[in-house]
Amino acid sequence: MARVTVEDCVLKISNRFELVMLAAQRARNISAGAAMTIDKNNDKNHVVALREIADETVQLDELEEALVKGLQRFVEADDPEEVDEELLPIQQDQDEDGVEAQPQMEKLSSMYVDAEIPVESEEEASTKDQ
Repeated sequence: MARVTVEDCVLKISNRFELVMLAAQRARNISAGAAMTIDKNNDKNHVVALREIADETVQLDELEEALVKGLQRFVEADDPEEVDEELLPIQQDQDEDGVEAQPQMEKLSSMYVDAEIPVESEEEASTKDQ
C-alpha cells in the first residue's frame, strides 16, 4: 500500500480506525462488483478504495451507512404485527403481571426426570459384544 495514498486519506478522515473501516467497506463493494470511480491502474481493490477516498470520488456517508448496516446484529422486522409462533406458549404461561406461572426450565427438567432410560450392566454389554 502506498504511503502517499494513506497520508492523503488521513487528511480527509483523521481517525485511522475509521479510515481502515471505510476503505475495507469500499474494497468489499468493489469486489462485489461496484463500479470504480477511478482507473484501476493494475492496483488491488484496497489500494483503489484508498485512492477513491483520497480523491473524494466516493460518498463517505454512503460508505459509513453501508458499513453500519453490514455490522448490525439486530435486523428490524418489516412487519411488526407478525406473531412468532414459538413465543406463544411462553406468553400464554404468563399471568397479568408478566411473571411466568411456571418457569420453562422446570417444565423441561420435569419432562426428562419422568422419562425412564434403560441402563445396561457391564455383563449384559459384554455378552452382546460376543
